[in-house]
Amino acid sequence: MDVYLDNATTTRVDGRVLDSMTEYFVEQYGAPTTEYGHSWGTAALEALEDSRSTIANQLGVSAEEVVFTSGGVESNNMAIQGIARSAGEGKIITSQIEHSSILETVKYLERVGFEVEALPVDPTGVIEPESLARALDDDSILVALGHSNGEIGTIQDVEEISRICRDEGVPLHLDARYSFMWEPLDLGTLNVTTTSVTSHLIHGPKGIGALINSGNIEMEPLVHGPGREFGTVPGTPNVPGAVGMAKAIEIWREEDVHRIRALRDMLWTRIHEEFSDTELNGPSENRLASNLNVNFPGVEGESILLYLDMAGIAVSTGSACSSKNLKPSYVLSATGRPPERSHGSIRFSLSRFNDREQIDYACEKLVEVVSKLQEMSSMR
Repeated sequence: MDVYLDNATTTRVDGRVLDSMTEYFVEQYGAPTTEYGHSWGTAALEALEDSRSTIANQLGVSAEEVVFTSGGVESNNMAIQGIARSAGEGKIITSQIEHSSILETVKYLERVGFEVEALPVDPTGVIEPESLARALDDDSILVALGHSNGEIGTIQDVEEISRICRDEGVPLHLDARYSFMWEPLDLGTLNVTTTSVTSHLIHGPKGIGALINSGNIEMEPLVHGPGREFGTVPGTPNVPGAVGMAKAIEIWREEDVHRIRALRDMLWTRIHEEFSDTELNGPSENRLASNLNVNFPGVEGESILLYLDMAGIAVSTGSACSSKNLKPSYVLSATGRPPERSHGSIRFSLSRFNDREQIDYACEKLVEVVSKLQEMSSMR
């Protein structure tokens, strides 16, 4: 049996999503414009704008605020660099556990003269609002934080964070890629300047995402060419991708989230019953429904991953999207985990294509693998 439990890295495209995209690959494949005067271009443009409206309605914003991008990394870069360059100079505030597309972008801006402050987190990965309030000063030009963390599942108090930024008059960029559709997010009621969302984590296609520009920030393109997407993303828009992303939103069901959370909780209960010394990385509550990150003392997470892979089970270890190395996860280190604990951590991330039979199988193989590795470790 094959069991894919690495859905925080990417998800399987739903068949209904794929079907919705096919028309715009093989029939209505024109470039989305009325410039050339033919019906193919008009049909593609209508599909693009309908998809834009679907995303806007889901997030409680106007369609004019939705800019299609190639995904969350481009969206984060556009927002952070765009706001920073508009300000010209000043301090950017982020946290120690953000996705590398935020951390690497602010490091680049730091090299060209901006000041950067990375806020600490508590042992569950929560950013204390008081630490944000203390960090804000007259030089602050941007706060860039994730709504949730893709490695340990922590959901931040975005309402309080946005209130603090509003009161201080500082733009807030919200990386909502991991929480998009998993958690309620009404941008119409929040003081958020820009927001990143993506498609491939909700059973949509890869290569498409959106930047929600609620603050009407004038973005300088990262790549130059013919002006599309309100002059910010040059090149021919990805119409099939936009249609697929919209379809993934349309078919999303809250009952699936509840079912996935129940499977996740069952997995954790079974693990903890078998291995009482295991620890949960991240919070026990206020956590993404699909996320379970567990520490197995005395064994290497990489070894667990490899043995599970041989049994047809996909999981992950260490920070998502980070290159393979022997360093402990920077996210777990920021929460106070010692290196030996970080090295023994595994992330399980579920989707609606997982069922109880798969979780039973995964538990069975996991018990075999961890027990074997712990026995080998005790014999050294």
